[in-house]
Amino acid sequence: MQSAIFLALQHNCGQMERAPSSCQNEEKKGKMKRTIIKDWKTRLSYFLQNSSTSTKTKPSKKGKQHTYVRPSPEEAQLWSEAFDELLANKYGLAAFRAFLKAEFCEENIDFWVACEDFKKIKSPQKLTSKAKKIYSDFIEKEAPKEINIDFQTKNTIAQNIQEATHTCFSAAQKRVYSLMENNAYPRFLESEFYQELCKKSQITGEPQGT
Repeated sequence: MQSAIFLALQHNCGQMERAPSSCQNEEKKGKMKRTIIKDWKTRLSYFLQNSSTSTKTKPSKKGKQHTYVRPSPEEAQLWSEAFDELLANKYGLAAFRAFLKAEFCEENIDFWVACEDFKKIKSPQKLTSKAKKIYSDFIEKEAPKEINIDFQTKNTIAQNIQEATHTCFSAAQKRVYSLMENNAYPRFLESEFYQELCKKSQITGEPQGT
């Protein structure tokens, strides 16, 4: 009898000792989530502050840096009308990629952009070379930027790139486009970063005296 009571007490004490540990785990998860949110806000704010509002610098042939013109609030608001409106705008595309990068899922937009560039290639040799590059970067198992598509689509792509055509990645691109349009795009429109772009300046011009 005493042994049973002792075991019961020992069990209860063990639960009491584990309880604070559970709270600590929840606290750690909360801190991690807050850190991630703070991190993407910082990245997006940096992108916003370092974008030009009046001039546009064309990238040099050798350099890869781009200076984007910050859109007017009216132009930014157009992005909410259709996903294509966002992607068609250079600043919008860059802002959306920065948003996805902050969420650690930029592989989707990178793949979509790679496919758009791929469809513009005219040389058959370059087409095959680029197709293999896209496959190794985004499609094959454990690729550095592996996208989430089904096994059958992956197999079809693996076969098609042997004799590459401009439609090699069409099915995968449509899949990724749909994922972004239905998931990341709505989150982007609700983000503080996008809302900031849509805000109209509070400074208004005062009539000049004569």
